[in-house]
Amino acid sequence: MKPTNFFALVIFLWGVIWVLTLSEGTVRWIQQAYYGAISPFLKGGSAMEMKARDFLNEIENSKDLGNQLSAVQEEYVKLRSIEGRLRELESENNELRRALEFKEKQRLNVIAARVIKRQPSTWWETAIIDRGQSSDIGAGVPIIAPGGLAGKVDIASEDTCSIILLTDERCQVSVQVAGTPEVGILHGGRGRYGEEPRLILRHLSREAAILPGMKVITTGKGGLFPSNLLVGTVKEYTPGPVEGVALVKPSVNFSELGVVFVIAHRTGEEEG
Repeated sequence: MKPTNFFALVIFLWGVIWVLTLSEGTVRWIQQAYYGAISPFLKGGSAMEMKARDFLNEIENSKDLGNQLSAVQEEYVKLRSIEGRLRELESENNELRRALEFKEKQRLNVIAARVIKRQPSTWWETAIIDRGQSSDIGAGVPIIAPGGLAGKVDIASEDTCSIILLTDERCQVSVQVAGTPEVGILHGGRGRYGEEPRLILRHLSREAAILPGMKVITTGKGGLFPSNLLVGTVKEYTPGPVEGVALVKPSVNFSELGVVFVIAHRTGEEEG
């Protein structure tokens, strides 16, 4: 046996004998000293255990709150969706009401149609409506909308039509500035999606007595468009050495063109 192991064994045996020979009072003193020494650690451990338990409870409560918050957020999203749909329905209802009121005021034979397609690149030029040859609609038929003249049919298929809008430069209309003898040709101006549409009225007198706010109406010349249809109001007039030119604000809201009316049983050629 190694000397170190021998000495360790001797010390251990001596300690055992010492403990066995201790008196009851001495043993109780040693126990008290031992528990007194470890008592702070026991209390600290107990406090740490309570804190750990409280922390776990808070985590569980946080999970419950998180689940409740997620449920509330889902309900909020649903309510916002319902609110958005209600607003859409309200907007459609108002649009249909305006269209119905407009139709009732017209003395023309018209067919209601809805714009079903528009392209951003040709927003102020063309649109597609959900009526066609099956509704006795052909090329060149005038289109009106709440507010006044909107354009004319370009190409008619069986169930749909492509229409040329009044804001397209290809759509030329003979018009008159109401309350004056001034007559000219109105057409659209090139514009991009997001910009306000422009109508240009040419061939006016060089020094015409035209003021902003004056109404512009169709003359009926050429037989394509009926007379006295509102086109818009004068926005600006510029005299010139040869002719006067006016910018006209459309009376139809071409930005949100929804319901239109096709004037039935009319054909004709575009004015030059």
